[in-house]
Amino acid sequence: MSAVAATSVWGRTEQQDFRSRVRGTLLAAAVGDALGAPVDGADLAEIRAAHGAEGLTELAPAHGRRGAVTAATQLSLFTVDGLIRAQVRRDTGAWHPPTDLHRAYLRWAATQRDWGPDERRKEDGWLAREEWLYSRRGPARACLTGLADDRMGTLDVPKNPGERGPEAAARSAPFGLLVGWEPQLVLQLAVECAVQTHGHPHAYLAAGAHAVLVHGLARGESLDGAVQRALSLLAARPGHQAVTDGLRHALGAVRQGMPNAARVEELIGEGEAEGVLAAAVYCALVGEDIRHGLRLAVNHGASSTAAGALCGALLGALHGETALPPGWLTELEGRATVLELADDFAMEMTQGPALHSPAGASPGWLARYPRA
Repeated sequence: MSAVAATSVWGRTEQQDFRSRVRGTLLAAAVGDALGAPVDGADLAEIRAAHGAEGLTELAPAHGRRGAVTAATQLSLFTVDGLIRAQVRRDTGAWHPPTDLHRAYLRWAATQRDWGPDERRKEDGWLAREEWLYSRRGPARACLTGLADDRMGTLDVPKNPGERGPEAAARSAPFGLLVGWEPQLVLQLAVECAVQTHGHPHAYLAAGAHAVLVHGLARGESLDGAVQRALSLLAARPGHQAVTDGLRHALGAVRQGMPNAARVEELIGEGEAEGVLAAAVYCALVGEDIRHGLRLAVNHGASSTAAGALCGALLGALHGETALPPGWLTELEGRATVLELADDFAMEMTQGPALHSPAGASPGWLARYPRA
């Protein structure tokens, strides 16, 4: 795989806008995940019985605290880590991002088995030494089994070929932040990394579509325009029909009156990847603001965490970090880590040559993101 790198010089305004969208994408995805966590797996009647007629409208306790994130956010952070490591490893002449992402996901898998960070593993980098990540937060069985050994799933031989869940899509927003890449390459990379745990076309194409949507928004397109681009790119992919039908249904639902939970549930269907993505796109299209869009995205009977994370990533990429509800941000678990990683990603993408090259590198940067 090759990438079309951004050749333009980043000015200060462009760098600030990009960093705001990176922060917005990662923070809003995490907030959506945290908002959905208390009701994940509950049906709408149960949610309303517990939280009132409007359903869940504010952060509530889950996993022992308010603002707790789940495996969706954990895996998204390791996606970012893997993308930075891929750029750093490029100096060595090794350039195969799916392998770098697979290594990152294996580092996540270790957090699900180990008691805490192993300081002896210097090649882990800084993210894998964050102690708060060593908690099991409802990881999907497909993520655990797909990463249970060192064999990397590929499009030819995917892991879990029958798995249609939304979890691969929920970790795929960071691929869309590769704004210097062409959209078809963003789609390809997201797909190649999704099949490492989710081998059904509906699941991995939903992951690719989500990455393309974030990519368009991060480059300043409208969400409607980004959906049209995703539809055109998906059309050439075998097995795309369910995902493209879902996206078209999301666009059509916007014109069907005031948004409500019944429409979200209709789009979600059985709660598989294509339906959860469609619902997230719909909520992002009709949401009056990030708070309203995320509330819509989590009040239903399917995966509230995945839908919240997918919708949050779209709204965060569209509006940037300053549009996020401050009260929710203050309670978000791991906010400092998310921000640190977001800023590192933005710095790598805009100023990478100043940090490392084949001839030399900042020792501090290589300690954080080893080439190993």
